[in-house]
Amino acid sequence: MKWLLSHSSWLRPYRDILGIVWPLALGMVNNAVMQCVDRAFLARYSTTAIEAVLPAIVLAWIPLGFFTALVGYSGVFVARCFGAGDKDGCGDSYRAGLRLAWCCGLAALPLVPLGNLIFDLTAHAAPVVALEKRYFDVFLAGTVFTCLQIAGTSYFTGIGHTRKVLWVNLAGNVLNIALDPVFIFGLDLGVTGAALATVIALALQALTFTLLARRELRRRPAPTAVRKLTVRILRFGIPSAFTEVFNQLSFSIFVLLTGRFSEIEFAASNVGLTFNYLLLAPLVGFSLGAQTLVGQALGAGDERAARAALRRTLVLGFGFALLATAVVMALHRPLLGVFTPPDISDPVAFRALGVKLLMLMGAWVFFNATNVIHCGALRGAGDTVFVFRWMGGCAFLFWLPTEAAIHLAGGSMVEMWTATVAYIVVLALGSSRRWWRGGWRRCAQEL
Repeated sequence: MKWLLSHSSWLRPYRDILGIVWPLALGMVNNAVMQCVDRAFLARYSTTAIEAVLPAIVLAWIPLGFFTALVGYSGVFVARCFGAGDKDGCGDSYRAGLRLAWCCGLAALPLVPLGNLIFDLTAHAAPVVALEKRYFDVFLAGTVFTCLQIAGTSYFTGIGHTRKVLWVNLAGNVLNIALDPVFIFGLDLGVTGAALATVIALALQALTFTLLARRELRRRPAPTAVRKLTVRILRFGIPSAFTEVFNQLSFSIFVLLTGRFSEIEFAASNVGLTFNYLLLAPLVGFSLGAQTLVGQALGAGDERAARAALRRTLVLGFGFALLATAVVMALHRPLLGVFTPPDISDPVAFRALGVKLLMLMGAWVFFNATNVIHCGALRGAGDTVFVFRWMGGCAFLFWLPTEAAIHLAGGSMVEMWTATVAYIVVLALGSSRRWWRGGWRRCAQEL
């Protein structure tokens, strides 16, 4: 295979793209595996713990999605400066991202009591609500480490050093997995221990990225340039950040709606969403790769290269989605067995429903590959307002009303998931049409 990639000229562009994308995709898989390990430990701890962790994570990622997307947009400016050969601009863009990271970390703290109030308003059982609050409080309090980690990730991704991103993420996640059994079972902290392990791992990653960046950026920063870049990041990054808020908010509402089903259906849906996240995570890596490659190409003034990079990233993303889905379906029995809670009332019904949801997940992942990769390219071109309007409009004018109607009509969990697949198909059609019709060009000129 190595010889084939080296000697086939038509494969060389794919090899170059893989050089940037595979560490990002593998790093995202690594993060997803960390989350799955957390949930597997919590599933063995109690059914209440596994029911509580997903809603807590989803709600926490509403504000975190805003903060991380805003800080992460500094990576687009790093990529454009790198494509233009402006090394100093890369450093200034990173420092602007760091400034935003610290501000976002502080802004997250007052949101902790608001999240607790939201949990009180849900229809979840009281023991579940208590554990949801514990995980949420610890996880959201560590926002500053999450944002500093994102700033470092964005800088090294923007300059194409994605292997450093992979190794730093791997080190932090290994630490998280090592701490999980100690905190969850050894100290009997349950969901609180899982959240603490995650925050400590993020702190290690943030510190490592900061030290690595300082070794490369020895030039004294220009305060005026950093301030101007911060303003530009805010201009284009805020729509991107609100897109993440809308995504997380709509997904949170979906999860809360599923929480009104029976224990078996809710647990099976949570496990299915865990697998979906496991397969979506590397696609986010492909999306970041498309964002970076498009940003670098447009920074160099080469639109043709940007289009070619996206086409090839799509081919690789589709290949991964099909392969990964096939593997999950082939191994569905042992995989579902790992996540079957020991005190579930009907394991047979749980696994039967899990298989149906995994089948729907396959279609979900394939069309999501189309959507997230095109959206990554649009963000790299500065077309963040369109992505915000399209995804927000589809979520709140189509998806959630459909889910609410299904729920009120007494529909099943399978029907809820089928409506979600239809929503992803609509998103994919809109984002791909926007890119290939060139509606992003004016935004790219203003970026």
